[in-house]
Amino acid sequence: MKILAVETATEACSAALFLDGEIIERYRLAPREHSRLILPMMQSLLDEAGIALNRLDALAFGRGPGSFTGVRIAAGVIQGTALGADLPVVPVSTLAALAQASFVEFEAEYAFAALDARMGEVYWGVYRRNAEGFAVVEGAEAIVDADQAQFPDEAVGVGIGSGWQAYADVLTKRLGSRVVRIEGERYPSAGSVARLGAEGLRKGLAVCAEMALPVYLRDTVARKMKSGGAAGK
Repeated sequence: MKILAVETATEACSAALFLDGEIIERYRLAPREHSRLILPMMQSLLDEAGIALNRLDALAFGRGPGSFTGVRIAAGVIQGTALGADLPVVPVSTLAALAQASFVEFEAEYAFAALDARMGEVYWGVYRRNAEGFAVVEGAEAIVDADQAQFPDEAVGVGIGSGWQAYADVLTKRLGSRVVRIEGERYPSAGSVARLGAEGLRKGLAVCAEMALPVYLRDTVARKMKSGGAAGK
């Protein structure tokens, strides 16, 4: 299985190539440079592997939540690439990508994934590691006040993502001893998106290019964007 993945929903910009279980990745912490970096990253991966775009099985992208501009960049790049190469697309949650990294690196059973949504809020999702080692959401992802984050009573695991850096005191007070490790300086990466994309492709979750849509969670801003209004993070 061969999948090219991108992730641009946060300050980090990355692309990754999944080749039958192995990952090759390009990653840079480069705010506001994603639109300049992402296409060269994708091409350099294909060149390194010696694979033509049309020989891939699918594409994957971080569908959000996250920076509205960043999420739109990933969706736009992948839609255009998928249309041109006639490839299916697997949308992957950026919060799930954060959780997947904690499962791979720290062998956690649960991950409390949080991205800074500003204004005292976080993009929030609780994930558990399934029998195959992949992130499965518990409940639903949401944008919430940091002091109102919800979680299953039995969940004990890793707090990961920029929300833990921005609101460490509030989230730690909220979850208490359920958090055994905090990784607040971590961002979702295309490597994790690629792994989850491969699993999604196996499960039949791929969609056509036109249905590879971003997820914002902040509904009021999403509505303004649809009507042509400007949006920030």
